[in-house]
Amino acid sequence: MPAADGAGLRSSGRESPLRQGPAVTEATHTHLPLPPRGRRSHAERTAETRARIIAAVVESIAEVGFQRTTASEIAQRAGVTWGAVQHHFGAKDGMLVAALENSFNRFAQRLGNIPLEGTSLEKRASLFIDRAWEHFGSAEYRSTFEILLNYLGRDDLEQHPTWQERMFRAWDRIWLRLFGDAPLPRRRRFVLQHYTISALSGLASTLMLEGGEARLRKGELDLLKDTLARELSQGMQDSVR
Repeated sequence: MPAADGAGLRSSGRESPLRQGPAVTEATHTHLPLPPRGRRSHAERTAETRARIIAAVVESIAEVGFQRTTASEIAQRAGVTWGAVQHHFGAKDGMLVAALENSFNRFAQRLGNIPLEGTSLEKRASLFIDRAWEHFGSAEYRSTFEILLNYLGRDDLEQHPTWQERMFRAWDRIWLRLFGDAPLPRRRRFVLQHYTISALSGLASTLMLEGGEARLRKGELDLLKDTLARELSQGMQDSVR
């Protein structure tokens, strides 16, 4: 986000019109009426509105970029007023942090589905890279990446945001769940974690720069899988000596 005044998410100025879908024509045949939907609770309505706003942030950044993702653009895409956005997230920072946390939660969910019982260390390492790349190679991550570049680079941001600390701890728990049988010294584990994520994010950034129809060659991911499996296997061997 450029500067502390948040010019990239301004609520005024010229906005690009929303894309509109095809017109809906009147039905020429009769449909049975849908059963009445039960009344939603306040919590359900709140969760639905928050989800729409977060989705609008991610969609807008992916389509038009961070700088053109203005306050009114987000509100229009979400189908709410800017006042409603502020009600749910407070200042602009709250909305951006919510988008980052939502992205991380989806990433964690992908990794949480990796089976443990009866799955070899090598297979887990391979599945980890495959599932992680589903995230890093997605349009959602491209939006997340732009938020990180613009948001974390601000001079007025606190040095150690609490959301970052929460995600780092959650990330470590995910890693230990998947690879707890290959214990590494704490410092070595953090180095391997950082290396793996840096490699994935670097590959994702390369594809962004290449643009268009760029696709990652399978060899890069296979090399990362081999490296991760080798390092984890070494930790397992050291633990039984």
